[in-house]
Amino acid sequence: MEKNQKNQEIATLKEKFSNTTYFYITDSSTLSVEKINKFRRLCFNSGIEYRVSKNTLIRKALEQVGGGYEEIYPLLNGPTGVMFSADGAAPAKVLKEFRKTNDRPVLKGAYIDASVFVGDTQIEVLAKLKSKKELIGEIIGLLQSPASNVISALQGSSAQKIAGLVKALEDRAN
Repeated sequence: MEKNQKNQEIATLKEKFSNTTYFYITDSSTLSVEKINKFRRLCFNSGIEYRVSKNTLIRKALEQVGGGYEEIYPLLNGPTGVMFSADGAAPAKVLKEFRKTNDRPVLKGAYIDASVFVGDTQIEVLAKLKSKKELIGEIIGLLQSPASNVISALQGSSAQKIAGLVKALEDRAN
């Protein structure tokens, strides 16, 4: 690889790392061309970009981006593929699905919102991560539930009891 090609690859990787808060480092060595193409297709269909690059180029791109990537550097050895995603759990789900019939790719580590998950044993944990939309939905549901409970209590048969209590308290205050 010539110097200008390396610089172009570093620039491309730097842009990818700068624009995503979720990426996975994998090892897909020993997979046949047919299987790696099947894995790439699965990634593409899930909205994940899978890219194989040299470890030194990945490291240089991460260093240029800056930030807390120091825990990732030891993972950059041997054959390395990077999965870029807009969803933190999607790559883990793809890996889990693909690994039902294959023993690779192996998860070296993942970078999720400034947290680093190291090792292949983390796939289960990462696959269970909830997306930002799911978390917001849960929070809204939790915030709405007390208000809806009060409204339903006021509209139910106990509404007369509550109205009676309010009336009694009002009379007592006068």
